[in-house]
Amino acid sequence: MAEIMKRAAVLGASGYTGVEAVRLILGHPRLKLVALTGHSKAGQPYGDIYPSLSHAGLPDVVKAEEVNWDEVDVVFACLPHGASQDTIATIIDRVETVIDLSADFRLRDAQLYAQTYGRSHDHTDLLKNAVYGLTEYARDALKGARLVACPGCYPTCSLLALLPAIQNNMIDPSRIIIDAKSGVTGAGRKASLAFAYSEIADGAHAYGVGTHRHAPEIDQILNRFGAKDAAVTFTPHLVPMNRGMIATCYVDLKDSITAKQLHEAYVSHYKDEAFVHVEAFGAAPQTRHIRASNHARIGVFADRVVGRAIIISVIDNLTKGSSGQAVQNYNATQGWDETLGLLGAPVFP
Repeated sequence: MAEIMKRAAVLGASGYTGVEAVRLILGHPRLKLVALTGHSKAGQPYGDIYPSLSHAGLPDVVKAEEVNWDEVDVVFACLPHGASQDTIATIIDRVETVIDLSADFRLRDAQLYAQTYGRSHDHTDLLKNAVYGLTEYARDALKGARLVACPGCYPTCSLLALLPAIQNNMIDPSRIIIDAKSGVTGAGRKASLAFAYSEIADGAHAYGVGTHRHAPEIDQILNRFGAKDAAVTFTPHLVPMNRGMIATCYVDLKDSITAKQLHEAYVSHYKDEAFVHVEAFGAAPQTRHIRASNHARIGVFADRVVGRAIIISVIDNLTKGSSGQAVQNYNATQGWDETLGLLGAPVFP
């Protein structure tokens, strides 16, 4: 019997996460793209926006209100924060599944969302039923889920690095420092002087110091997995590369636990995962080794100070940190093999 094909739409297809979702869906054996939306690009052939996909026979970009949502099974919503919740509220009863890549359904507390993102959450009925889709830690909840909130890229990178230690009660959750760095695509595809070549090349800088929106999201999930005192110190940096992300996490080990024991726990925890890989003890993962893939690599190190350890995680911010994880989440909602459409090897060099 032929496999059932699901009809997919990408909201916000003209942005970086949108085109990454399109790229991955094109290689998925059970998904067919039937609609692409974009407000400012409506009416344009998709190949004019992204010539690299001009050969793919994709539909033209239209406005969301022009789509017949009754003919769509799954929506990958790659819209800006704030805009996503309103659009999703209008279509969710007409489709089977919505995978949201914005921040609108990540924070379970509507008041915290308002404080963090500067606008109210107007759809708390949807918020309370949304599944936080850090796939490796949400499989049971994802089965049959209708609304999935994909984690942010920094939280994905950081949480994959921290959760095994939290679940095994091996580190002090009140003393976690995360030093993270992202490629420029993490800022989205927009015309801005701050992201011009001459402003970005040959330098790196911190931003959102002490205030970044992803810190409360990381705290929320650490708390959910048992770290009741978690309040991370989180500092992101922008570095001159297109894609990729690295999170260096500084932790205090509990009791007489050693960094070597911590590493052994990570190897055991992730040994059956298709996309999360633990390096040999003391080996540093590199962003060049996961580029354009859904893979994450993690390294565990002993610090020179006894009782401390350093955990380093790398992902591609657009793939595992966004659209790849979105596809992995959708696979999980359907009970499919999570690797469908995601087995492409990292691009190197």
